[in-house]
Amino acid sequence: MTAADTADHRGEPGASLTRHLAEWAATLRHPDLPERIEAYATSAVMSHLAVLRASLGHPLGRKLVRAFGSPLSHDPCRAAQVMAALSSCLYYEDSMYAGHVTHASVGVPLAFRRYQRLDGKALLTAVVAANECAARVTAAGALGPLRGQGTSYTQLVGAVAARLHGAGASAGLWTDAWGLALAMPPWPLRRALLGSEAKVLSAAVPVRTALDACDAAAAGLRGAEDILEHPGGLLAKFSHVPSPEAVTAGLGTRWHTETLTFKTRPAGAYVDAAVDCAAQLHARLSREDIRAIAEIVVSAPRLTIAMDQQGSPYVDRERSAIMALNVSVAYNVATALTTGTVTPSDLAEPATADPVRWSLADRVRLEYDAGLSRDVLRATAPLGEALRQAGARGRQWLADFTGENTAAAGVTGPPSTTFREADKAVGARLRVTLCDGRVLDASCGRPKGAAGPETRRTHRELVRDKLASSGTSGEVIDGLDRLASLDARQVDALVNRALSEPLPATEPPPGFGPLLESGLPRSS
Repeated sequence: MTAADTADHRGEPGASLTRHLAEWAATLRHPDLPERIEAYATSAVMSHLAVLRASLGHPLGRKLVRAFGSPLSHDPCRAAQVMAALSSCLYYEDSMYAGHVTHASVGVPLAFRRYQRLDGKALLTAVVAANECAARVTAAGALGPLRGQGTSYTQLVGAVAARLHGAGASAGLWTDAWGLALAMPPWPLRRALLGSEAKVLSAAVPVRTALDACDAAAAGLRGAEDILEHPGGLLAKFSHVPSPEAVTAGLGTRWHTETLTFKTRPAGAYVDAAVDCAAQLHARLSREDIRAIAEIVVSAPRLTIAMDQQGSPYVDRERSAIMALNVSVAYNVATALTTGTVTPSDLAEPATADPVRWSLADRVRLEYDAGLSRDVLRATAPLGEALRQAGARGRQWLADFTGENTAAAGVTGPPSTTFREADKAVGARLRVTLCDGRVLDASCGRPKGAAGPETRRTHRELVRDKLASSGTSGEVIDGLDRLASLDARQVDALVNRALSEPLPATEPPPGFGPLLESGLPRSS
């Protein structure tokens, strides 16, 4: 029986949500993937490798390699842990509806590719299976206290799915592993995520926990099968308005994988549109103009302002933690006005100590825009689909969350039956006033790379550019573009090359040698 045969599968009467999901995902095979879904998965792998390379070239990434070893470790569990830490350290990873799933859904199959002898088709199918499982559980709990990278259970679900799909494990083993992995989900503290470098562990810790749960389940330990829906289970504890039906809705037809947003800059997702606006204006401003800016006004939706407010107490110029810089509208807008973009190097000295951009940042003012907020809620991600899934309960949650009784007025209609038209619209407008009275304006309704019609047409071009900007050779990029056609030996060699080619304008991390076949300490 194939996954295509079970598109409307409900599982045995009385079976748990994890059992329903496992019985579908464990049987998913490459022929079950629509061509567009395979294409998204290929782009996700390419983008993820670009993120890993960017982090390896950053001072924080070098600390991670010193702490945990190489992402090409011969121990796949250690490699997966290191990859998850690297991919989460710059806010450069992709996301989907719902969650930042790729730390586990892409990182784990890449780490296990040699151990499980994954060819290109098997690797991509494992990525999609893990995407679907992690995104569905995250969507079911999206209306809750945790957001984005702080949602640890996303990685717990995704890492189990990714490893066990590649291993060809039975649905029963998946169910036990999920029951064990989700038994004690981490609950991150905002002070640590925004005010220190601990955020790099936000994905690495749950990924390692999930992989340990797989080993425990394989040894015979049993997990709670109703860990998601039980009154004392995950959704009850991690969501204010659980939507358990989202876990199994439209299996095989409602592909969360095609809700992917591909990050083109290492900045917070709710900041991207303002950065795009600033990049537009950079081309119209001379160096003298930039120094003569009197005021910068950013009109933004509620979510952007809320994220900026959460990070602002932790912004302290070059002493700021990276996450605080990631979510700072002022720092990212000032950087893009000054340089034309935001790159990984803008998250380290000397850029973070640049007095010009901090002087500009001091002139940034945020204004709430009700129209942009309505656009956010009409879109699939980050909240619109979750609100529609929850119905009246979701509208009340939004009113409580925003403090506005009218906030949910634009959230209408039933949940989507397909995500072929999925979008993410967190827009912004920018107004720059110069001392001589000139005013320059720019607007962006949907940032570059965000889910939507343009990204559906161009995501492969976006990720090829992202890889090229990380210093990846054209030969490797072309090879990754053909990932589905590669055998297991070719996949292994290509990933080795992708993660060991010279990094741009940086020294390789200590002990990080070509192909990593020798010369590195092996993980215990």
